Amino acid sequence: MSPSVIALLHGPDQPGLVARTAGWIHQRGGNVLHADQHLDRDENVFFQRVEWLPASNHSIEEEMGSFRELVAGELGMQVRLARSDQRPRVALMVTKADHCFHDLALRQRAGEWDADLVGVLSNHETLRSVADSYDLPFVFHAVSRESKADAETEQLAWLGEQKVDLLILARYMQVLSAGFLEKIGCPVINIHHSFLPSFAGARPYHQAHKRGVKLIGATAHYVTQDLDEGPIIEQDVARVSHRHGAQELIERGRDLEKLVLAAAVRRHLQHRVLVYGNKTVVFD
Repeated sequence: MSPSVIALLHGPDQPGLVARTAGWIHQRGGNVLHADQHLDRDENVFFQRVEWLPASNHSIEEEMGSFRELVAGELGMQVRLARSDQRPRVALMVTKADHCFHDLALRQRAGEWDADLVGVLSNHETLRSVADSYDLPFVFHAVSRESKADAETEQLAWLGEQKVDLLILARYMQVLSAGFLEKIGCPVINIHHSFLPSFAGARPYHQAHKRGVKLIGATAHYVTQDLDEGPIIEQDVARVSHRHGAQELIERGRDLEKLVLAAAVRRHLQHRVLVYGNKTVVFD
């Protein structure tokens, strides 16, 4: 099957936007495979995800360029375009916890992602054998207060050499510096073992246990320079009670973390997440 075009667009709402984009595709002989839209009435911002199969007499590059001219020029909106046959290059960062690492690696091996997992960065040697079991390159850099800047420089160099399109923090227990995030040149997704914005920072399950919460959760978000405050992609919760100790909360939380992180990565790779401000629109 020929590759399709995926467009994520947003901008000021105006009459006829859905008809205008659908009509443009139809007039050029294309076939719409998916279309979804959302209107933020408070901000008067229109969002749309549309995927279509161009007519055979139009190259996909021509189709993308012409659509960009329509959206940016005639409609005055912002647009991000992708091809369905692109396979993003994905890297993981891990520390010692292995549950998210195993889950993501197995999903990729099972063909759930249209992406290539190119390797693993870590600040500990603990999970080298796990990486070896999946035939993944494992790159270790010791990170301390004194060595952090040098370690991040080496990490960035490796990520650049690998041409990484997405970096996933699969329970990487180091805060990435502002300089790292400025230079990496690709999105970074983190899984936080808490239902943000509650219990941000370290040991959230212990914080939750002390508060006697009845729900625990996990949050996948894009990483920004504001710690644990990046745009949220996916969240989920599980019910707990006074009978559950901190360790039981951790065990239940690990299941949530795997599911939430996998869902966020899948939606990102399928070009279903549109970021604006510090929020996201996630299309079904």
